[in-house]
Amino acid sequence: MPSKEDVIAQFNPNDPGISGQLFGLPFNEENAEVIIVPIPWEVTVSYKGGTAVGPQAILDASAQVDLFVKDIPEAWKLGIAMLPFPEKVKQESDALRTLAEKHIERLEAGEQAGDQLALDKVNEACESMVIYTKNTIKKYLNSNKLVGLLGGDHSTPLGFIHALSEAHEFGILQIDAHADLRKSYEGFTYSHASIMYNALKIPAVRKLVQVGIRDYCEEEQQVMDRSKGRVKVFFDEDIKHAQYNGESWANICKQIVNELPDKVYISFDIDGMDPKLCPNTGTPVAGGFEFHEITLLLKTLARSGKRIIGFDLNEVAPGESDEWDANVGARLLFQLCNSMAVSQGKLHYNR
Repeated sequence: MPSKEDVIAQFNPNDPGISGQLFGLPFNEENAEVIIVPIPWEVTVSYKGGTAVGPQAILDASAQVDLFVKDIPEAWKLGIAMLPFPEKVKQESDALRTLAEKHIERLEAGEQAGDQLALDKVNEACESMVIYTKNTIKKYLNSNKLVGLLGGDHSTPLGFIHALSEAHEFGILQIDAHADLRKSYEGFTYSHASIMYNALKIPAVRKLVQVGIRDYCEEEQQVMDRSKGRVKVFFDEDIKHAQYNGESWANICKQIVNELPDKVYISFDIDGMDPKLCPNTGTPVAGGFEFHEITLLLKTLARSGKRIIGFDLNEVAPGESDEWDANVGARLLFQLCNSMAVSQGKLHYNR
């Protein structure tokens, strides 16, 4: 197995990348510093599907990402590799999605209990997925790798958060249009709409800082109100109004970062972006962030002295005729990898 140094010496980042490799990079799980774990799972999506093919679409689109980063010219030398696409996970997700749809259809028809048999099977399988994800992530954390997760719907990172909780106390920076604080949405214990409700059950999660929220229900507002400061929300409307009244986004980024503890996990639902950047995501919502607003937030966090200990990127769903969503997702993924590495001293900004 060639060493990382040998791989770097033989690779020209200006040439076309290596087909089938994330960002066209020449690294593998042995010599990469960052391991990306794909979880193509979307069993409980409640509007549009397609996120289960997001990891593969991002992998395909990543070949178009130029490797030169102005602030980190040698960022590519970090070494990023994506694990093989787990086809069995995708197949199980597809089969369970059919069961979930039966339950949802009965709910929408006015049956209060829905399809209880289907619901029980889905909840059991989703719990198994949490365990599978946790065990997969732990393997690489225990090997001193930096790890990112690529979903799938936003239920997928719960196992990652559990894995981190065995070694760290930390905060979660959630970038999202939705609060995801519903309890067992539609009866699904591990719903994509319940990911942060479930994360808050973990004592090691000391704080949840939500950014860009603009679509939430009364139940979720009550969770925020009862949190006694454990949940801090920067609503999209409030951010925009502050900017209209003259406050800079740079200053708001500092306020967001100041709310976080020393160790941070980033949970990034792509629908936190303006829908023009993710038109095919499952539940797009008017409002949201521009691409470089997010990069400034990530840089502010990376430069703050706080340590990013992991991240996920979820809800990327490619369109039927183009890869725009995946193109944006691939670029966000590269930014997340680089910011995590800077925060841990693996890379350095040149200014």
